[in-house]
Amino acid sequence: MSKIVGYTTGVYDMFHIGHLNILQRARKMCDYLIVGVSTDELVQKEKNKTPVISFEERMEIVKALRCVDRVVPQINKNKREAWDNYHFDKMFVGSDWQGTPAWEKYEEEFRPIGVEIVYLPHTDGISSSLLTEFVKKHIR
Repeated sequence: MSKIVGYTTGVYDMFHIGHLNILQRARKMCDYLIVGVSTDELVQKEKNKTPVISFEERMEIVKALRCVDRVVPQINKNKREAWDNYHFDKMFVGSDWQGTPAWEKYEEEFRPIGVEIVYLPHTDGISSSLLTEFVKKHIR
C-alpha cells in the first residue's frame, strides 16, 4: 500500500488556531503532508498587502509543527505546477472555497490524474485579518 501524500497552502500570517485546525485535519487524512507557504511577493500580488510576519519566520513556524512533514515556498498559485513538483494525492483547502469557480476548475483539472480536492471546515471567528485589525485598534 503506497502512502497518501497531501498538499495544502496558505499565508500563515499571525499563525492562529484556525491554521492549526486545518493542518491537523489535513494530516489525519494523509500519510505525508506538504505545506506551501506563500512568499511575501505572492501575498503582495494576490492580496495587495504585506504579511506582518516575514516569509522566513512563517516557514519556520509551520516547519515546527508535528503534523507537517515538509514545508515548501508557494511562489505562485499554479496548482498543476505544484502537482508536477510534489505529486500529491489529496489537495486540502478551507470549506469557504468550495463551490467557487476557481476551485470547481481545480476539481475538473485534477480529476483525470486522480487527485482528490478535500474541503476542510473553516474555524469560525478567527482569521489573520481579524487579528491584524484587533492589534491595530489596540495599538492606537
